[in-house]
Amino acid sequence: MELFWILLFYVVHPYAQGQGVYAPANAQIVHSGQACVVKEDNISERIYTIREGDTLVLQCLVKGHPRPQVRWTKTAGSASEKFQETSVFNVTLRIERIQRVQGGRYYCKAENGVGVAAIKSIRVDVQYLDKPVLTVHQTLSDVRGTYYQEKTVFLRCTVNSNPPVRFIWKRGNQLIEQSKDNGVDIYEPLYTQGETKVLKLKNLRPQDFANYTCEVSVRKVCDIPDSSVTFLLTTATSPPALRLSVNETLVVDPGRDVTLSCEVTAGNPTPTVSWSRYPGPMPPRAQIRGGSLSLRSVTPADSGYYNCTAVNSVGNPAKRTVNLIVRVMRNLTFQITPDLNKDSESIQIGRDLKLSCHVDAQPQDKVNYTWYKNAVPVVPSESLLFLRSDPDMAPGTSSLEIVDMKFRDQATYSCVASFPGSSVSELRVDVNITQSSGEVIPPVLTVPTGGGTVTVREGSWAELVCLVDGKPRPPVLWSRADKDLPMPNGDWAMETRDGRLRLNNATRDLAGTYRCQTAQYNGLNIKRREAQVQLIVQYAPLVDPVLQDVRSPSNMPVTLRCTVLKSNPQRVARVSWLVNGRPLRPETLNTQDPPQLRIENLRPGNNGTYECSINNGVGSSSCIFNVSARPYNPEFYYDTPNPIRIQKDNTYSYNLQWTQKEPAAVDRIIGYWINCQSLSGHTVISKQITVSEPKKGELMSYALTDLRIPLSYEVWLTPITMYGQGDSAYRIIQYSEHYVCGFEDDRICGFTQDRSDVFDWTRQNQLSQNPKRSPNTGPDTDRSGTKEGYYMYIEASRPRQPMDTARLLSPLYNVTAKGPKGSNRMSYCISFYYHMRGKHIGSLNVLLRVKSIAMLDTPVWAVSGNQGPQWRLARVPVTPIGPFQVVFEGVRGGGYEGDIAIDDVSVTKGVCKQEKSISNQVLSGGPALQLDALLACLLFCLRLFYR
Repeated sequence: MELFWILLFYVVHPYAQGQGVYAPANAQIVHSGQACVVKEDNISERIYTIREGDTLVLQCLVKGHPRPQVRWTKTAGSASEKFQETSVFNVTLRIERIQRVQGGRYYCKAENGVGVAAIKSIRVDVQYLDKPVLTVHQTLSDVRGTYYQEKTVFLRCTVNSNPPVRFIWKRGNQLIEQSKDNGVDIYEPLYTQGETKVLKLKNLRPQDFANYTCEVSVRKVCDIPDSSVTFLLTTATSPPALRLSVNETLVVDPGRDVTLSCEVTAGNPTPTVSWSRYPGPMPPRAQIRGGSLSLRSVTPADSGYYNCTAVNSVGNPAKRTVNLIVRVMRNLTFQITPDLNKDSESIQIGRDLKLSCHVDAQPQDKVNYTWYKNAVPVVPSESLLFLRSDPDMAPGTSSLEIVDMKFRDQATYSCVASFPGSSVSELRVDVNITQSSGEVIPPVLTVPTGGGTVTVREGSWAELVCLVDGKPRPPVLWSRADKDLPMPNGDWAMETRDGRLRLNNATRDLAGTYRCQTAQYNGLNIKRREAQVQLIVQYAPLVDPVLQDVRSPSNMPVTLRCTVLKSNPQRVARVSWLVNGRPLRPETLNTQDPPQLRIENLRPGNNGTYECSINNGVGSSSCIFNVSARPYNPEFYYDTPNPIRIQKDNTYSYNLQWTQKEPAAVDRIIGYWINCQSLSGHTVISKQITVSEPKKGELMSYALTDLRIPLSYEVWLTPITMYGQGDSAYRIIQYSEHYVCGFEDDRICGFTQDRSDVFDWTRQNQLSQNPKRSPNTGPDTDRSGTKEGYYMYIEASRPRQPMDTARLLSPLYNVTAKGPKGSNRMSYCISFYYHMRGKHIGSLNVLLRVKSIAMLDTPVWAVSGNQGPQWRLARVPVTPIGPFQVVFEGVRGGGYEGDIAIDDVSVTKGVCKQEKSISNQVLSGGPALQLDALLACLLFCLRLFYR
């Protein structure tokens, strides 16, 4: 199923009335196609209901000139929310298999550069019904008796749906009604997720052990079927229980096979067992068979929490969790910390010294550290203190403190990290501690001569160097110094072993100052050494305009300017000009002023493409100017009221309208070359037409005749000056017999006032209403509910008198085709909306005026009296015998509260849709309305008689 929504915007912008150019404006929303429900939410927005999984099509039909660009955006809720960054630029928004999360408010925004944008919104309500979930909970009463007589059971039925569901409980096939069964309570609990209904069975009785069914229904909205769930309650019903085959924390070596078993020890009905993992999904190699989970050849990536869950809809699910840890050790580092109390940065006899060792491991607390001195295990003493977990260091760091260092303490110390009883290889680091041999020297960080500033071209690689000396030589950490930005790899710091940072594909965003500093591990744990390197990324100039269309009258001077917006280096080394690919005037410039070229006299010979190439020694960029005296293209006008006229011999004419884009930019336009051909290639017209000098925004017209019904045609339109042709515009015109007149154009779609009546119909919208008008009659807005939309109405205030008439005549409709077999008449359908509110409402009559030997007005529809504050739809079937007009006749009632209005009028070929429901809507609604319609017809006939 596909659902369609059409949003129509066709109000002329106030300052552009009477001209061809006008801004888009939101006027009304109508819907087309199938929908579950379309209802009013407020005066300016509708709710569109669709079933989950169907295809939604939102169509935004916009009127404005030039033709507006349409953008669709969405927010989840209120209109105050900002547009999402992701948008769809198209008249039609199509959503395949729509999901519930895609419901919300959709915006259609139309812009054409004239005035303000037009915005219209619609709320999409996605309807769905999930399968209900039924759970059973039990409690024990503190009363004596048998176990099952003491038990109270709660059956909880939960479902997610939109709209809210209706619940029905059944025991077996019998409906459970609380008013007829004292042993049950049915209620809605508070603070539950989704919709929930609880069936409480009080003090279980023998008849309570049975099948229970929870049925849920959204009352067939969107044809969503009902759903149900059934549970068998027995004396053996019990919640699930589980038992694990392993400890809750399981530590294994990598490469091993692991099997986790979850045994169900209780539960009726038989529980269903499932496994899950947190965080992340199950490993690809995981195999689940019943309650067992097998992992083949585990790696550290398989570590995590594995959850076993048993569910049988009774009580709470039973859960057991295993924390699987796969051993791993990597990145063993060391630190040498001189005597901090003495603020020392070197090793000295007679002062304290701390050696620290840290490894990244999993599990961290299972790592065993062993210290060696000259390959002999260290025995703790008063001068050698062993700390398995140093509180002054990172967690999991082991330290060996040498107190009041002696000559005998100078040695090679080794730290070995291992997992006892594990196959994971141990890691070892050696540190040579001596005072005199120069084995431990504080680091020195320097930038090579000339390396403080590195200059590269954009796109090439760059190497930043900070040299580090010292023993042991620590790593060098690089970071951005002048910008709060991460490094190219996404980290805030990058480690280099030799102090050389290589940046591939250097861009201008990477330019700036970089900080290098010594790490406090794998060396002395002292104050960091730091230096900075400046990276300069050179790039070609960024120019404006990149491409510009320059139009000018012939024999006039033209100046072309190319502006440099950004450049590194900023100095312009060379500027050259090309015309149509040939060098024009190369020269070297030493000025920062924008390069420019002046064409003293624009002639046909020097029209063409001009290119200004600017080079800064790194690269070149170009401004391209398409210089021409050719006129711009015309812009077709798509909002012509009733452009199609039916002619004889099964043909029609089309009123083609357009405006000229920037007509004053070039020489005077003397005419247009128009070419029209059918889509099959048959040419209807190819000729030059003459026009007076076009002005900006002025609407021009040409009638295309002898077009065959129901063919569509391609039209090309090209402006012409004394010096040649300009740019062409192209469009397709299609034959259509359906056009809705909303009276938005001041030409009111070709409708005219009848000169033989007493007074005229008036075109009005909310913005033009008289603030002192009668408050209890007439519409507040047009049929769409927008303040800009127009409608036609009759004013019942003075000097109007009872029985005064006003007639509005439609354009003439030609009848050339015959009806179905056996009939010489073609059926038409007159559709319109009418508004009749007020205690003095008179009558609204629709007449068919057929053009024949004598003018004949035939009543085809009538209604009288107050019809309420809403706009009502009427569809009137007619079968005219010849060309006809539709006459809307408003008859003033007995007082001033009798305004009558019409809107959105259309006349289409064929029978009216849903005629039965429409006739009920128009001519029924109770005996009073039928009587009013008959009286209105009788009054009309009496007036004809007395004429």
